[in-house]
Amino acid sequence: MSPKIDRRTYLRGVGGMGAATTVGLMGNLQQGGGPDMLTVIGYPQSGIQLFRDFYAMGGTQNLDVLVPDGLQDPSLPQQVGNDMQNVTGTVPAAAGPNRQAFVRLFKNQYNQDPGVFTSQSYDSVAILILANAAAGENSGPAIRQQMRRVANPPGKEFGPQNFIEAVRAAANGEDINYQGASSTTNFDDRGGPASAAYDVWKFAPQTEAGVRIVNTRRFEGNAGGPSANSAPGGLGRTIRVGILLPETGDLGSVGGPMIQASRIPIQQVNQANIDLQVETQVEDTQTDRQASISGANALVNAGYPAVSGPASSGNNIPVSTEVFIPNEIVGCSPSSTAITVARLQDNDFIFRTAPSDLLQGNVMGQVAAERFGAQSASTLFVNNDYGQQLSNQFATSFQEDYDGQILNQVAFNIGESSYTSVLNQALQR
Repeated sequence: MSPKIDRRTYLRGVGGMGAATTVGLMGNLQQGGGPDMLTVIGYPQSGIQLFRDFYAMGGTQNLDVLVPDGLQDPSLPQQVGNDMQNVTGTVPAAAGPNRQAFVRLFKNQYNQDPGVFTSQSYDSVAILILANAAAGENSGPAIRQQMRRVANPPGKEFGPQNFIEAVRAAANGEDINYQGASSTTNFDDRGGPASAAYDVWKFAPQTEAGVRIVNTRRFEGNAGGPSANSAPGGLGRTIRVGILLPETGDLGSVGGPMIQASRIPIQQVNQANIDLQVETQVEDTQTDRQASISGANALVNAGYPAVSGPASSGNNIPVSTEVFIPNEIVGCSPSSTAITVARLQDNDFIFRTAPSDLLQGNVMGQVAAERFGAQSASTLFVNNDYGQQLSNQFATSFQEDYDGQILNQVAFNIGESSYTSVLNQALQR
């Protein structure tokens, strides 16, 4: 999304704390002295300990908590030991015109429902394959020129249900317009999706999916940006697409299904009667900066000109600036949402199929004010670009659009043994 967004138009249109401190906090919450609600921005693995500490404080069970996409893990309530019914979330929705086709493909392949960011993962790899087929070579600069040509209008529309036909058409140099599972997947001039939708959700531990959707909010922007006028194409070759996503670490539980979704378009091509093959290599980011950079370098050294990933913005930004952009590699993240990604000096090599947190922060502000009826809020955010920027965007929307008051914005680090201290800071007036 373009950074220049009128929030009002969009939203209208579519362990370590002592006993004395704990008692003080309980009294503070019970007497209404703290914030009306708490926003927590983080990832599942750290979220387990954080929410265990949160509920152990007492006086917090009925406090409204708002979380974004990074904490939509259906297994979280079980691991925390609480049904977490005071938690509401927002997440980029799988609301593309061909979502149901993707759901069928995923369920047929894995016998389970797709999860968060799986549709964006399928779309990311599908578009990279199509751009490579249109480019006719494993060259980052050549693929970059075809990204919008295969994803944006005009052109014949294709989706996951007829993906092989789309690949064949791209390789024949035809004009195509891939319509995705996550969105229409039209790129804007900064390489992000020009349209987006957000689900508002609740944990539902007794259901198969583990979450239930409360409602969906849609946004439309403008597609555009540089694109080739024609496609060389060509058959009788191997397309190379790397996958750089978390199998372990703080996002490991989310990354596994994302990798599964990423493999589907590759399998579709390799199992089809078409004179093209797709070769891939998966590198585990471990939800860690250095591991992400090492994995990206491994893919570059192995000759992959385009890569789907990384997942988190805290990893995507250093990988993009230190590896992808200098080596002229096309990166397309399915879940990196930080506002900073849209502002990278990337020479048009960095794309994403997940929308910017510029929108998610506004949706969160609306949920806080209109669903919760909150007049004051605090945020507790993971100490990286994703956490800090989304906290700031939520705070801006809540204050400017809804006249809310932000009491505290508190950072926390991944992997701490206790989060009671930062929770105490966030919940005090």
